[in-house]
Amino acid sequence: MASVVAQSHFIFGLRTGVGNNLSFVDEQTVVFPSGNSCVCYNTVQRCQRFIPGSEKSGGMHALAISANRRYLAVSESGEKATITVFDLQHEQGRKRKILTVGDMVVQEFVCMAFSPDSKYLIGQTGGPDWMLIFWLWEKQKILATVKTSSSTNPVSQVSFNPYNNMQLCVSGTGVLKHFRYAEGTLKQNSFPKVESINFLCHTWMSATRVIAGTDTGRLLVFESGELRREINVASKAVQDQSDRQLDMKKIKDDDVDEGPNVPHITAIVSYSKGFACSFGPGTVCLFEKNEDEGYRKSREIQIPPDPNCSELTPAECQLIDTMCISPAEETLAISTDRGQLYSFSLSSVETNKEEQFEFLSQSFHSKSITGLSVCVRKPLVATSSLDHSVRIWNYETKSLELYKEFQEEAYSVALHPTGLFMLVGFSDKLRLMNLLIDDIRTFKEFTVRGCRECSFSHGGHMFAAVNGNVIHIYSVLSFENIIDLKGHNGKVHGIEWSLDDSRLVSCGVDGAVYEWNIQTGKRESESVLKSCSYTGVAFSSDYKTILAVGTDFTLKEIQDCQVLREVPGDDVAHTAVAVSHSGRVVFTGTSSGTIRAIKYPLPIEKEWIMYQAHCGPVTKMVITFDEQFLLSASEDGCLLMWKIIDKEGRRLKSNRQMIHTEEVLVTKSDLEEKIQNMLELRMRLEELQMENEYQLRLKDINYNEKIKELSDKFTLQIESLKAMQQAMKTEMEKQEREHQETSAEVKVKHSKELKDLELSYSQKLIVEHERYQDLQKKYEKMHEDNKKQLKAVEESRIQALEEMTQIYEARLREKTQLLSQCQEESQQQIREFKEMIRQVEEDEERKIHDIQLKYERKLHTEKEFNTNLKAETGIVSQKVYTLQKQIDEKCTDINKMKQERQRLMGLIRSLESDIEELKRQISGHEKTNQDKDKTISNLKKKNQDLEKLKFVLDFQLNELKKQTEPQQDDINEKKERIHLLEEELVQTDNSNTQLKLTVSELRLKLRTRDKEMQKEMQKVKDLETQLQRLKSDLHNCVGFIQEPRKLKDSVQTIYTRYVPQSDRVEKRAVDEDIHRAFVRQHDHMEKTIGSLKTRLAKSAEDHERVYVKIMKENVTLIAEINELRKELWLVRTQVKDYKAQLAIFKRTNKLRPNTEEGPKMAPTLEDSH
Repeated sequence: MASVVAQSHFIFGLRTGVGNNLSFVDEQTVVFPSGNSCVCYNTVQRCQRFIPGSEKSGGMHALAISANRRYLAVSESGEKATITVFDLQHEQGRKRKILTVGDMVVQEFVCMAFSPDSKYLIGQTGGPDWMLIFWLWEKQKILATVKTSSSTNPVSQVSFNPYNNMQLCVSGTGVLKHFRYAEGTLKQNSFPKVESINFLCHTWMSATRVIAGTDTGRLLVFESGELRREINVASKAVQDQSDRQLDMKKIKDDDVDEGPNVPHITAIVSYSKGFACSFGPGTVCLFEKNEDEGYRKSREIQIPPDPNCSELTPAECQLIDTMCISPAEETLAISTDRGQLYSFSLSSVETNKEEQFEFLSQSFHSKSITGLSVCVRKPLVATSSLDHSVRIWNYETKSLELYKEFQEEAYSVALHPTGLFMLVGFSDKLRLMNLLIDDIRTFKEFTVRGCRECSFSHGGHMFAAVNGNVIHIYSVLSFENIIDLKGHNGKVHGIEWSLDDSRLVSCGVDGAVYEWNIQTGKRESESVLKSCSYTGVAFSSDYKTILAVGTDFTLKEIQDCQVLREVPGDDVAHTAVAVSHSGRVVFTGTSSGTIRAIKYPLPIEKEWIMYQAHCGPVTKMVITFDEQFLLSASEDGCLLMWKIIDKEGRRLKSNRQMIHTEEVLVTKSDLEEKIQNMLELRMRLEELQMENEYQLRLKDINYNEKIKELSDKFTLQIESLKAMQQAMKTEMEKQEREHQETSAEVKVKHSKELKDLELSYSQKLIVEHERYQDLQKKYEKMHEDNKKQLKAVEESRIQALEEMTQIYEARLREKTQLLSQCQEESQQQIREFKEMIRQVEEDEERKIHDIQLKYERKLHTEKEFNTNLKAETGIVSQKVYTLQKQIDEKCTDINKMKQERQRLMGLIRSLESDIEELKRQISGHEKTNQDKDKTISNLKKKNQDLEKLKFVLDFQLNELKKQTEPQQDDINEKKERIHLLEEELVQTDNSNTQLKLTVSELRLKLRTRDKEMQKEMQKVKDLETQLQRLKSDLHNCVGFIQEPRKLKDSVQTIYTRYVPQSDRVEKRAVDEDIHRAFVRQHDHMEKTIGSLKTRLAKSAEDHERVYVKIMKENVTLIAEINELRKELWLVRTQVKDYKAQLAIFKRTNKLRPNTEEGPKMAPTLEDSH
């Protein structure tokens, strides 16, 4: 195990995609998920407390805090979805309970909520089941479960009624349901029709009222589960939101949601005055209660734009995920989809200015962090991210020092050891920037495209930048490319300088780890393992060995081209490595987001301490130069600071003396501008002072005049009040005298009444006393009589008792004598009976034996008889069953017949009434028949005329049919012709595509020929350069014309350098043949391309002519078809008119026979009746 450990100290970042990811613990502390932990952040003391997640967690999905702010519930997925309840009052956030769902298969819990008394917890599972589970969480007992939605309608939020523990609300896409827990089950209360509404959030306003927000920007108010009304949110914000969302599409396709122009209401929270809700991107509206139980919008708060950008930025276009209000309702805090935290003071006075949020702590990265670097002279750390931003953090003050957004994604970052300069790699260039007091400015660009790794040397005079598989070394002073390190076959993923800057180590995806000599540009050592793709490399503390990690799950220590040691890992790949300067520990980051501390020298077995850190792969790790902090960055966008301590909790003693400087860079123009601004502000201050003094003098004069007026006014009021006081005093004295007189009269009156009452009550008391004495005498007399009676009764009772005892004693003596006689007689009888019983038993045994034989014979016959009877009874019972069935059927038939009889009787009565009605109608019809006969005669005449007209119309219809038949034949012929022309057109298209393919093939051949030409040209250039070198060498050789030995040596060296083997003449001849063949092939290809171009042009002209001809014929045919359609339509309308006339004619013919048969029906009905 490592003797040095890491302790999580501070984290910059927020984990998005977690439901309800921000809550207040108290007025100064918030809790939010970051990395793979939950963080309790004190906004005043700027300190954090970590609650780590589970080791085998598959991801955090939702948080919930109890109403008493003591318990925090965290839902995580894994092999089984769990909910862990933590005690926030405990320092380390002690785990209280882990809740599961038993045998149910649950992948995740999408949302949760505590009851108002914090005893119960509800959890909503994900699809496809969407089960709501109700726990008594302290006993880990499931009280009830219910299915809340279907697989197509996801649920987004669940909540308890804050006024009732047993009532719940569930909302989602087409879902808004109220449940009540009763008798061990969750029962749905209301059934509102909301299938077409997508609810994103809701909140309870009272015991029966719920307000819900939708994805179309509607606020709907539900009372007892029924929709009552809609709150109007219309204001100038609506237009602003639509404009803002239109501009959002121009920012980035990936970063900003290109939803409809309707703002979404994604979060809502209630408080004592009303409620707050999000209204589209970057906007929160506060609503307060009206007197008529309605709500009006009181305030509108915006997320502030980026001050470094004048246009609309993604900062103000963030969607709000979660909102919460502090317990004292003084602060509103929000979290956004870009991983930012904002706050707003609700106790601030409302102003006419546009109100804006402030950062809760500071701005965070919203995407993967790609680069991480620290410097020597300042406590700064730089990070680059795919969110187009570069940030400078201070790890001592735990704050954001500088921040800059760019147009492109930042791939890498490196801080100069002085902390005054910075390298940032972009897709097009590598930029060297100055870190000014309030800005980051570029002052030099290098043509290094897509630089994924860059690093300053320890001396700061050089830097290395990676371009694919090449490492460029530049001078910081002259900005010249000193040397290029080439040797990797794949992309380079990691580089690190040695302490003396003479060596550099690199690793890549090709499985190679190279150690380079910077002066010569050559490799000093190498280790290649093609099965492993390396992701991180570092020197050991003594810079003698190399530590590398990759995709083969091991940590390797390499020295002199050999792997000294390997630390095997689990099935998790290492992604980054950092070595402490003291050489006591090695830290590695993994693809699962954990960090491992491994002691150094490396152990043989799997010995390490593992820490839960991030929720994504660790991208970069670095240890500060004073060895106090370990910094780790991840794809989750979080930067985590670890305090490096020993096992006793003490900080490590570093051999390096670190003195942090406070110097900053300021440009001359900025300084002059600030000096000018200071002078202007100073002059403005003097002017304002003079103006204020003048205003103060004027105010003093005005106030003195007002004081004088007020003193005069108050003196007059005091005098008038004194007069009033005197008058009131006299009045009070007068009233006092009157009260004294009246009180004296009342006293006399009351004393007189008191005396009269005393006299009357004294007389009454005397009468009552006499009466009491009489009653007492009567009581004494009755008491004496009762005593005498009791004494006499006692004496008589004693005497009767003595008599009775004498009588019963005499009887007792007689009975004892009789008892002795009876006992003797009974003993004599017992002896006699025993003898008789013995004789009787012998006789009975003989009789029983005879009877047993007799009855056994009878039993055998009876058994045979019973078997016969059973068979007969089975047959009889079947007959009885069939007869009973027939009887039941007959009974049902009888009942049916009775019902049918009743129905027929009713039908007979109704028919009789109908017959009487028909008789009355017949009598009326006889009167109208005469009038109808007259009309029939007239209709017959008209019928004759219509028959004539019908004959004429039939003739015309036949003529029209004869005319339309040839036209229809023409139409069919032209359709066939169009079909043939279309086939020809398809054939021409196919030929064109074939020609295009041949042209493309020829073009490809041309390109290959061009490439070969370029290669030949390059060879020519190389030969020319070689010739130039030969000339220069010959020129140098001429200098030794006086020294034969040196001349001979130099000629030999020139010969060995420039004259190859003996087959050069053959090669040259072969090259000339190849060149001639290439020229011939080139001419042939040019001719074939020319002929193909002419053929293509000719075929294109033919195709154009044919196409124009077909189009003209189509136009004429369409015109003819339209004319024929018009004629056909006219003919059809005429036919419809003729058919209508025929129908009228037939209807009139039918009326005549009905009227003739009318008088005949009457006598037949009478006869039948």
